[in-house]
Amino acid sequence: MFTHVLIYLMAFVGIWIGSGLAIGSVERLSRILRVSSFMVSFIVLGCFTSIGELSVGVNSILQNEPEIFVGNLIGATIVIFMLIIPLLAITGNKIKIQREFQGFNLPASLVVIGLPVVVSMDGVVGKIDAYITIVLFAILILIIQTKRSLLEKIRAITPRTSIKISKELLRIIFGLAIIFIASRFIVEKTHYFAELLGLSPFFISLLLIAIGTNIPELSIVVRSAFMNSNQVAFGDYVGSASFNTLLFGVLSLTYNNPIQLTNSYLTSLLFLILGLSLFFYFARTKNTITRMEGLILLSLYMLFLALEIYMHKGALFQ
Repeated sequence: MFTHVLIYLMAFVGIWIGSGLAIGSVERLSRILRVSSFMVSFIVLGCFTSIGELSVGVNSILQNEPEIFVGNLIGATIVIFMLIIPLLAITGNKIKIQREFQGFNLPASLVVIGLPVVVSMDGVVGKIDAYITIVLFAILILIIQTKRSLLEKIRAITPRTSIKISKELLRIIFGLAIIFIASRFIVEKTHYFAELLGLSPFFISLLLIAIGTNIPELSIVVRSAFMNSNQVAFGDYVGSASFNTLLFGVLSLTYNNPIQLTNSYLTSLLFLILGLSLFFYFARTKNTITRMEGLILLSLYMLFLALEIYMHKGALFQ
C-alpha cells in the first residue's frame, strides 16, 4: 500500500516538473517567433496534450469498442470547458480572450469543438461525419494562423534562430514526455485505489477516463497559477479541445464502420452543447471569462456529474 501511495505522489511531482518545462519553453518560443503565447500553445501544446485521448482511441479500436473513444473525446471536451477552464478563471481571477480567439474565430472554434456532438446526435457516426470534422478542423487552423501570419514568421526563421527554436521544442517534448509517463502511473494507480475502495466500473469511467486523459491540462492550471501564464494554459485548452475533434474524425475514419451509440451519451451531448453555449456568451462579454462565470461553468459540471450519478445509481452502488 505504501509503495502505491509513493508512486502516486511521485507521478504528480513528475507532472509538475514536466508542465513547468513545457510552459516556460512555450513562452520563450512565442518571443522568438514574435507571436502570442496563445497561438504557440494552441498548436504545440494543444496537439501534444491530446496524446492521452489518442492512446485511448487507438486501444478502443483495437478492442473493437469504438464507443469508448467517442465517449472519451466528448467527455474530455466537457472536462476542458466545464472544469479545467473554469478552474483557470477562478485561480487566475479571470481569463482574457486573446485577439486570435476574438471576433469570427471564437464561434468558428466552438463550432469545430462541438462538431463531435452535432454529428453524434443521430446516434450514428459514419465516414461522412468523419470527413466533415477533419475538413472543418483544417479550415479552422488555416483561419487562425492567417490572422497572425504564423507561417510567414516560420518561413522567415534564420539558421541561428532555428537552433534556438529546436532547443525549445526539445524542452517542450521532454516536458510533455515526463507528463505522459507520469500520467500513465496516475491513471493506473487511480484504478487501483478505486478497486481497493470498491467503486463501480461506471464511476471509474465517468470520473477517471475523461479526467485521466486531461491530467496534463489539469497540471498546467496549477502551474499557470504560480507562473502567471494563463494565456499559455488557455491556448493549450482550446487547442486540445480542437485537436479532439480532429482525433474524432481520424479515429472514426480508421474504424471503417458506422459507430452505433447508445442513449447513455445523451446527457453528455446536451450538457456539452449547454456548456459551449454558456462559454460563448461569457467570452463575448468584454472578451473575458470572469471568476464568477468560471464558477457558473464549474457548477454546471457538478450538476452534470450529479445527474449522471443519479441516473446510474443502480450500477454505481451495486
